[in-house]
Amino acid sequence: MDYEALADRVLAGGTLTREEALAVLQTQDAELPTLLGATRRVRERWHGRRVKVCVLLNARSGLCPEDCGYCSQSSVSTAPIQKYRLLPVETMVAGARRAVEAGAKRYCLVTSGRGPSDRDVEHLGQAVRAIKQEFPDLEICCSLGLTELSQAQALKAAGVGWINHNLNTGERFYPEICSTHTYQDRVRTIQNIKQAGLSTCSGGIIGMGERDEDLVDLAFAVRALDIDSIPINFLHPIDGTPLAGRRELTTERCLKALCLVRLLNPTKEIRAAGGRELNLGEHQAKALCAANSIFVEGYLTTPGQAAEEADRMIREMGFEVEPSGVDSHNAIDIAVTGDEAAASDKIYG
Repeated sequence: MDYEALADRVLAGGTLTREEALAVLQTQDAELPTLLGATRRVRERWHGRRVKVCVLLNARSGLCPEDCGYCSQSSVSTAPIQKYRLLPVETMVAGARRAVEAGAKRYCLVTSGRGPSDRDVEHLGQAVRAIKQEFPDLEICCSLGLTELSQAQALKAAGVGWINHNLNTGERFYPEICSTHTYQDRVRTIQNIKQAGLSTCSGGIIGMGERDEDLVDLAFAVRALDIDSIPINFLHPIDGTPLAGRRELTTERCLKALCLVRLLNPTKEIRAAGGRELNLGEHQAKALCAANSIFVEGYLTTPGQAAEEADRMIREMGFEVEPSGVDSHNAIDIAVTGDEAAASDKIYG
């Protein structure tokens, strides 16, 4: 395949056929540098050499009734994780300060569970208002599960800019990883987010046993839904989950997937997300040829790259951290500890 010609077509406003998308995923490893180079041209056309840094907070951990096979917080997981109820407002604000100290432009509040209650939304709204009062330019994203239109509208009114709800995989494969809700349930949440006037954040996880065709389905689905921010996660098998024994990803597979998503969604924000460190290892800087955003300082129940190390990686690759627009000189560096999380059971339940 002529990857430079493919990039030229995308730069001119064209797109890939399904056959070409499959061919990108099936690129010979020896041709990967050429694919990465062509993809980088597309990435830099719309995003330059900037990288958006994001930090997330697990605002409620475990206690989830869903049976998603990849998740350490699900009802079918026996993983030894911390379990706690929704964190107090003060703790979420402290997490925002920590995110700002890490150089983050976006702060993501994530809760386990099928979906938020109206009381959850009210509580999160209080936290977001407090955060925006202190850091008005900090982008706020919430990931709360299946979300109703009225709930999305309330979060927007509080100052939330994005809501994340991943499709996770292609529609055909979805029943293989979850039985307690459907792919269409997830699409409906995305439609609610759009109707509320919020920006959408939705991507997937690769390495769960899907076929190439399923990953192509996912890449075309986020394009069809016009998703604004697309996180691509790489399965991090966790002991105690149904997918604990699955470790089939290669560095090359991860990079090809990122290239595919970028070429199909050239103008969108694409994030190299969970499992980046485990599956890409010393080659994770190459993800920036396609992705213009990363997480730092860990994920929900797994560790991640430290902000200082990520900053060095970004600069060594010839990129720069996107300015946060936040004056962090007076921010307090407060980490969310297990003790603080446990204390939330006594404050908000």
